[in-house]
Amino acid sequence: MKNTIAFVNEMDKLKAVLRQTKPTGLERYENSAEHSWHTAMAALVLLDDAPAGVDALQVLKMLLIHDVVEIDAGDVFTYDEAARAAVAEAEEKAAIRIFGMLDSPLGHELLALWREFEAGETANARFAKALDRVGPCLQNLEQEGASWVKHGISRQRVLAKNKAIADASPALWEEIRARIEAADYLKD
Repeated sequence: MKNTIAFVNEMDKLKAVLRQTKPTGLERYENSAEHSWHTAMAALVLLDDAPAGVDALQVLKMLLIHDVVEIDAGDVFTYDEAARAAVAEAEEKAAIRIFGMLDSPLGHELLALWREFEAGETANARFAKALDRVGPCLQNLEQEGASWVKHGISRQRVLAKNKAIADASPALWEEIRARIEAADYLKD
């Protein structure tokens, strides 16, 4: 039980990791714990659109843990490809440390799920990774491209980065894609 309590307390630190997006209607930046919860909620309501064979419980677990490595490695802006590559080793070390806090079977399971998510090769991981893009995309659309505009991200980069949303829900992607294409605050 001591390891479980230590792990649960460690998870609380995710609330201190700030992201580049702001919650809709707020001036403050979102934290990674809020993002993980929001992403899991998106999964919950979009599971009916999931491709055949997607395991709902595995996807929800992935989404709840996918960013815990940011406790040690920090958040990296999704459009900063160089920083994403540079942080990969630090995230792996963080995953080993954090999931290693738990007693064997569960710690090993969560580490394997995190690695599966990162690799993005299974149906569960592709669905989860697609959902990971939904919240930030919708937040930016609701706030006139706040982080996109701040970082000079073009419409084409936004479309390319977020097209995986179609793996979660083609209908949702069509709606989001149309909004991105109509956004006059984005440069081509």
